[in-house]
Amino acid sequence: MLSRAEKGQIIEGLRGDIERAQAVVLTNLIGISANDSVKLRKEVRDVGGKISIARNSFFRKAAEGTYCEGLVKDLKGPHALAFAFKDAASVAKKIQNASKELEAVALLGGYLDRAPLSSAELNQLANLPSRDQMLATLLATMNAPISAFVRVLNSIGEKKENDGGAAAAVAG
Repeated sequence: MLSRAEKGQIIEGLRGDIERAQAVVLTNLIGISANDSVKLRKEVRDVGGKISIARNSFFRKAAEGTYCEGLVKDLKGPHALAFAFKDAASVAKKIQNASKELEAVALLGGYLDRAPLSSAELNQLANLPSRDQMLATLLATMNAPISAFVRVLNSIGEKKENDGGAAAAVAG
């Protein structure tokens, strides 16, 4: 049994995660094997997130006075909270991918930048491209006009070379 001090540490740890998380996702990991749970936790950790499983009363006490209070207020049964500290879409995507293989896992609700998200909105977030993919698309979009300009200059230079070679052949 946990002492009062240990319970307090758990609650303060959860509160700290809630405060610094970019997104908080309510999910369920009960009913899946330990290996699957460890695999999902590692995948979420690899994209800058964390999954915490605790008593609902710990979640409620940690969320008191925060934006997440409504999310955990009426929890019944086993749940987990996933915290996204860097890329919310990637964390949601990892949980969504796990839900395709493991029917017990689901995106139940959450918050993104302190704004509430429904299960459907979380699924839309999970379907977004990753942060790296979005940055690559943005960079390609920004480079496109420059690349097109360089191609035009290059074709003008090639045309002048070809026309200059043809003029020299006619003159000779």
